[in-house]
Amino acid sequence: MLSHLIDKPAAAAIEILPLTEDGLAAWLAAAPPPFAAWVAATRFSAKPGTHCLVPNGDGTLALVLAGVEAARDVWALAGLSRALPAGDYRLADRVEAATAEDCAFGWALGAYRFSRYREPREPLARLVWPKGCDRARIQALVAATGLVRDLVNTPADDLGPAELAEAASDLAQAHGGECRVTVGEALRAANYPAVHAVGRAAARAPRVIDLAWGPRDAPKVTLVGKGVCFDSGGLDLKTATGMRLMKKDMGGAAHALGLARAIMGTGMALRLRVLIPAVENAVAGNALRPGDVIATRKGLTLEIGNTDAEGRVILADALAEADAGVPALILDFATLTGAARVALGPDLPALFTPDDALAGDLLRHAGSEQDPIWRMPLWTPYRRQLDSRVADIGNIGDNAQAGAILAALFLKAFVTETPAWAHLDIMAWNLKPRPGRPVGGEAMGLRAAFAMLRERFGV
Repeated sequence: MLSHLIDKPAAAAIEILPLTEDGLAAWLAAAPPPFAAWVAATRFSAKPGTHCLVPNGDGTLALVLAGVEAARDVWALAGLSRALPAGDYRLADRVEAATAEDCAFGWALGAYRFSRYREPREPLARLVWPKGCDRARIQALVAATGLVRDLVNTPADDLGPAELAEAASDLAQAHGGECRVTVGEALRAANYPAVHAVGRAAARAPRVIDLAWGPRDAPKVTLVGKGVCFDSGGLDLKTATGMRLMKKDMGGAAHALGLARAIMGTGMALRLRVLIPAVENAVAGNALRPGDVIATRKGLTLEIGNTDAEGRVILADALAEADAGVPALILDFATLTGAARVALGPDLPALFTPDDALAGDLLRHAGSEQDPIWRMPLWTPYRRQLDSRVADIGNIGDNAQAGAILAALFLKAFVTETPAWAHLDIMAWNLKPRPGRPVGGEAMGLRAAFAMLRERFGV
C-alpha cells in the first residue's frame, strides 16, 4: 500500500483537485474556458465519490477533479487509485495540510489488496506524497491497518494459534521487542487454566502470547486481543452460516498487533505489553461442556453456560494477567458479541469503560480521526444476571437481552486494580465494499486508540 505513495517531482505528476459541490461552482467561474466547457459537457457535479478527467488540447490528461462531501474526509480519494488510469498524480497545492494527510492515508488504503493466494493484475495509480504530511504517522497507520486486514483475511488453515504467535514474534523482533509464548499443557503450570480449557479440544495447541517493548521505566500500556483463530462454537455448535466468517474471530488479536506495530513504529514513549490468548474453539471428546466449572487466573471459578461464549473466557485469564501489572492503561479488542452488532451494526464498534476521561478521549479522537466508535453502558445492575448457583460467575446471562453489556461486565470482573481500562467490541470485517474498504478484514477503532495514546504518552 505504501508503494502507492511516492516521492517524485510534482511537475511530473497529474494534479488532483478535490472539490465540494459549492467549490466546483467557484472553480468553474475561474477556470480556463476550455476546461470549464469540458466539465460542463461531462455534467460533472462534484457529487462525493465521482471524478472528472479533464484533458489538454492534445488529448493528454491535464487535471482530475474529485467530488468530495467535505474538506476533511479520509475516504474522499480512496477509490481513485483503482479508478484512475495508471500513472502518477499529485494533490493541488491549494489543498490544506490536514486534508492532504487524510487523502494520502485514504489513497494508500484504497490500494490494499489481499494477495496471499492470488496475484493482483490490475495496475494502480500512485500519489506523490503531499507536502507537510506527518509521514511517520501515516506510514505507521497504513502498515498497522494492512497488518490487521492481512491477519483477519487469512483462512484458519493457514493462521492458527502457532501462526498467530509467529506473527507476534516477528513483529517484536522487527522492533527490538521480546515475545514469550506459553503453549499447551504448559498453560496449566503457568496458571492460564481458562485458556487451556477452551483450546484443549483442538488439534492445534492453545497458547498465550506475551509481547513486551519499550523502556521498563516508561508508563505501562497493555493491549489485550481475543485470538480465537477459528470458532466452531464448540459443543454448542454454530450453524454453517454462523461459522462462515469465523476465521475473523481472532480480529481482536489482529487489532492488538496492528496497534502495537503503530506504537513501536513511531517510537511512542511507553512500556508496551501485548497479551493474546490464542486458541481454536473445536469439537472433540475432551471439549469444554455446558455446565462445566473451570478455574481462572484471577482465582474466580467460572461456570460455562454456553461453549460458544468462549472469547470472554480466554480473555478472563489474559485480562487478569494484564491487571496484575497495574499498568497506566489496559485496552482490549475483541470480536466478542453478535449483540453489539445488533445494537450498533457492523461498522460501529462498541466501547465499554468505567473511566469517563478515557471514554471522552477515545470518542474525541474517533471524531477527529474519522474512526467511529460508540460508548455503551457498563450497567452494573445487570451484573446479577451473571451469577451462578455453583460458581463465582457464569459466562452468559440468564436471558438473551443486553448481551454486549453482559459480556463487558463479565470482563470487568477480571479487571479490578486498573481504573483506566477500555473494551472495544468490534466486527473487524467489511460486509460491503466501499472506497478504501474492500470486503474482508478491517481495522476498527485502531486510529482512535493510536491518537489517544499519542496524546497521552507522546512520541
